[in-house]
Amino acid sequence: MKINLSDNGLHLRFAPLTLTRPVGDLRMGIFTNLERWKQYIPEAEIGFLTEAYLSGRYPAIENGLTVNAAVIPNEDLAVAIYHLDKDQALFSGDVFLAGEPNAESKVQFLGKELVILEQRWDLYMKNDRVLRQDFERVTYGRQSAAISESVTIVGPKDQLFLEEGAIVEAAVINTKTGPVYIGREAEVMEGAIIRGPFSIGEHAQVKMGAKIYGATTVGPECRVGGEVSNSVFQAYSNKGHDGFLGNALVGEWCNFGADTNTSNLKNNYGMVDTYSFETSSQQKTDVQFMGVCMGDHSKCGINTMFNTGTVVGVSSNIYGSGFPEKWVPSFSWGGADGIVPFRFEKAVEYANNMMSRRKRALSDEEIKILKHIFNS
Repeated sequence: MKINLSDNGLHLRFAPLTLTRPVGDLRMGIFTNLERWKQYIPEAEIGFLTEAYLSGRYPAIENGLTVNAAVIPNEDLAVAIYHLDKDQALFSGDVFLAGEPNAESKVQFLGKELVILEQRWDLYMKNDRVLRQDFERVTYGRQSAAISESVTIVGPKDQLFLEEGAIVEAAVINTKTGPVYIGREAEVMEGAIIRGPFSIGEHAQVKMGAKIYGATTVGPECRVGGEVSNSVFQAYSNKGHDGFLGNALVGEWCNFGADTNTSNLKNNYGMVDTYSFETSSQQKTDVQFMGVCMGDHSKCGINTMFNTGTVVGVSSNIYGSGFPEKWVPSFSWGGADGIVPFRFEKAVEYANNMMSRRKRALSDEEIKILKHIFNS
């Protein structure tokens, strides 16, 4: 079977995270949708229908079935798609799910209710439900690796699952509030306190004394410490020190300096306004809790303060006292006292400096993507 995960016209809706990846490669819960579809239909070839500048790294599959990448799949959807005729399109109400978008024969999906992403902030607001769904599937019929006696589990023990090689010592984990998944060779250091639902990907770390509230996802190879609440890290990003991060979305290869703090609630308890890439302007929302959203390769210095609903683009470097603007464009350098453009060559150099610590480097395709964003 051949599948193309389509951005479905929502590429800018989920920016800045989707400036460097298609919608189908966004992480929430435990997995990305690419990873989920590989689990549900293991024999499938999977590609992407996305922006032209991303297609070199994320190519489409010829003659692939179009699937809405903003829909979190479940078993019922996988079965429905597997049996979909070529001249049919599958819908949930008015939302296109799969098939030929303009097909005359429209079929309504009748399975278990789906999680459908409509806004950027859905990645953390709907993360609780997706984490539980992913946990149930990935642990079904399996047994956790051994759990150390030094770990204090508050709640059902079967809601804590460790993959092989995971290390958890002298931590307090509350599974009454939701399941907790510890990926392969991930580490939760001593003194950490975690309330589920929570997921940490392979080779990632929760630092000593961290306080983490669900629903939170820490992607592969991340390093997370301090206080974190209801946030999603894609992969390879660091928040290794004290400071608060709440209702936040963090891309790949980001770094938060020590004692960085983010506001996630306005002083007047009102609804948050935040930058929209679709309109290139501030957008009023119906959301009360919203922290920072940071694109790939962006970083901030020690004691940085982010206002409620701040959006940081790709490859920006923020530092200094005071609050930076709530919209920090890609390839920016500075803070509250002013921002200047970040030279492209320096941005690539700094990105590779960070990546080299994990024995990685920017590929030619990744550099082309960054160059497109820079020129835009």
